[in-house]
Amino acid sequence: MQRFWLSRQVAKLTKIEFAKSHPFHSQDFALVSSVVEGSQIAYLVLREGNRWRDVFRLTPGQVTTVGRAPTNRIVLRDEICSRNHCEVFQTGAKWTVRDLGSRNGTLIDTKQIDRDWELEEGNIIQIGSCDLGFTFDLSKSFPELDVNESRSYEVGGDTVDIVIDEQDSSVEPEITHRRRRTRYHPASAIEILGRDRISQMLGKLYQLAFDMAGAKDEEQLADFVLGGLVTGTGADIGAMLLLQAPATDEAKPSQLRVVGYKATEDVAYQKVSDYLSSVVLGDREAVLARDIADDSRLAGRDSLGEIFAKSVICAPIRTNDAILGLIHLYSTSAKVRLDPDDLEFTLSVADQLSVALENLKEKESLATGLARAQDEAQILRDQLAIESDLVGESSSMNQLNEQIALIAPTDATALIRGESGVGKELVARAIHFSSQRKNAPFVCMNCAALSETLLESELFGHEKGSFTGATKRKLGKFEQAHGGTLFLDEVGEMSLGIQAKFLRVLEGHQFERVGGSSPIEVDVRVVAATNRDLEEAIEEKKFRQDLYFRLYVVKIDVEPLRDRQSDIPILANYFLQKSASRSNPQVRGFTPEALQALMQHNWPGNVRELKNTVERTVILCRSDQIDASDIQLSTSLSSPSEPVAPAAAATSAGASEVSLEELEKQHILSTLDNTNWNKSKAAQILGIERSTLDRKLKRYNVTRPL
Repeated sequence: MQRFWLSRQVAKLTKIEFAKSHPFHSQDFALVSSVVEGSQIAYLVLREGNRWRDVFRLTPGQVTTVGRAPTNRIVLRDEICSRNHCEVFQTGAKWTVRDLGSRNGTLIDTKQIDRDWELEEGNIIQIGSCDLGFTFDLSKSFPELDVNESRSYEVGGDTVDIVIDEQDSSVEPEITHRRRRTRYHPASAIEILGRDRISQMLGKLYQLAFDMAGAKDEEQLADFVLGGLVTGTGADIGAMLLLQAPATDEAKPSQLRVVGYKATEDVAYQKVSDYLSSVVLGDREAVLARDIADDSRLAGRDSLGEIFAKSVICAPIRTNDAILGLIHLYSTSAKVRLDPDDLEFTLSVADQLSVALENLKEKESLATGLARAQDEAQILRDQLAIESDLVGESSSMNQLNEQIALIAPTDATALIRGESGVGKELVARAIHFSSQRKNAPFVCMNCAALSETLLESELFGHEKGSFTGATKRKLGKFEQAHGGTLFLDEVGEMSLGIQAKFLRVLEGHQFERVGGSSPIEVDVRVVAATNRDLEEAIEEKKFRQDLYFRLYVVKIDVEPLRDRQSDIPILANYFLQKSASRSNPQVRGFTPEALQALMQHNWPGNVRELKNTVERTVILCRSDQIDASDIQLSTSLSSPSEPVAPAAAATSAGASEVSLEELEKQHILSTLDNTNWNKSKAAQILGIERSTLDRKLKRYNVTRPL
């Protein structure tokens, strides 16, 4: 049925009442006068949406333009309307409408016009969702738009495509609505009471979603949910029960545990209905039951009769493939019984609750994992701190410890120099764990183990897709060590290209990941180590002099083990205790002969070789004391029983003068021959890494003989 609004209101209004009730245009006072006095002036009445909104007087001799552009007299805010859509003008005693070549056309009473059209009383000019009613008498009615009415644009039976003009970027968008708080989130009880029940439930569900998201554990979650259900429904008793573990197959009521219980009065908790629980656990559908006292299955077989429940809702807490538990709601009042709307609301809350439980479980798992990781990190940090203790009582070791104590509190870059195996990484660890950065990361990087491209990626990181195989973003060692210490071993093996980028970071400049463009700034202390003669490398143009000076802020020299023989027994017993605790607890120490054999060895592999020798001996030892016969020392150019200094070996009688490099080459070849060219075993005997051995063979241009 059509309703009428404008004409009946206007006909009854006086001039003043009409002006106060309808904030029309400035000419509206004259409009009202014409209505009252019955003047024959033409008007266009504008309807936007489903209500008549504005009135425009048509002035004889003046063209009234209609369109979306603000320069039109009648501006329509409709995307279907063209910027200059149509115009209305007077021809003799008639008023005519003319389409101005609009993209979607102009309709008169649902018929699209293709020429000038003379308007008659009651004609409706239709443009998109807007209507302009033509009239000489505002007391005549215009029907309101039926919201279900569909409007078609046809010319000769053919459907016309609707084209939406581009918005004029110079026209500012009109703000039509503002809202600081959603209506689904009521601010007061008065607002809640002023709504219909569905709106109240939606508002309550909205609030519950926020509350559940902030719950810290299952008990708090149950308190939020049951509080919302008891106040949102007619229930006066509620309980939340969870299974011991999510069930994908059959679940039994005996597996349920009570997580939360709430009652409007001081009623003790009683066992819930096993019958309804079984039904819901099996069917996984929410149920509403009434007339409990008259149903023998409910009143006689479980507690519902004991608590005088008149109606009950049981809803499953479920996911897509599992059931987590149940929600029970009871109403003990005959006047306030639970109804289907309460069932809908409870099921909605139960579905929200299942998501909240899964999120809570994931949050607890992440928190547990984080705590475990933090504990493990602390244990590892403590172990690293213990293992960073430098063992030895020689004067050179005491001097080294004093030097570390002076350097550690500062952030100065340190360069550690010494032969392979002397413990340069242990010195770097000692510096880190004696500094204010000891609780931050300590990151190690061997610069000789990777190619130039991979070394750059390892140091500075890379972006996803920056090169073949870069399937995801990777943080470089500098970023990983942020706030802590970065130890770069064998820094002398860096290529010149990496050295340039490394120097910029050392000087405090930002860097970019490989394939990236975002600048990255880190706070890292750099400790570098090398067994290479950097001065010689500078002369050979293989190492940058500016980088050398930047690293040479503090220099630490670590003496080889052969120059501090008094530390050999101390180190040997230290390594024995550690190895025995892991692999052979019955071994308790060395015989004097064994210690003498260790003292007489030259230890070309330094502390690393000594450590490997002791570990191997502990594993193979069959008694509680290691004897000299149990010790397998690596083959050396000098006699194990007569440690010979390198200078003496080179100038002894009958020997030709050879360089240290040639001696090293001969020693490596001898070790490889004795191990049948087993590089891993030879590297272990030499006390060096396999990668270091490969690099030395490449430098000496040595290959396995055929």
